[in-house]
Amino acid sequence: MPPNIALSDTAIRSAKCDSKHYKMFDSGGLFLRVRTSGAKLWRFKYRFDGKELQLSLGT
Repeated sequence: MPPNIALSDTAIRSAKCDSKHYKMFDSGGLFLRVRTSGAKLWRFKYRFDGKELQLSLGT
């Protein structure tokens, strides 16, 4: 999925666990991390004062 297209509800619900963690990117730094256990976690990546930071938003 291209990084500039918003994730659809169907794509998020159908995301399955794999042998490795993977990320599904939304727009503007928001992404969904799918873990090997099947857990889906929302994260937001941003820059502040020249440093790359991540904010965890929950499941």
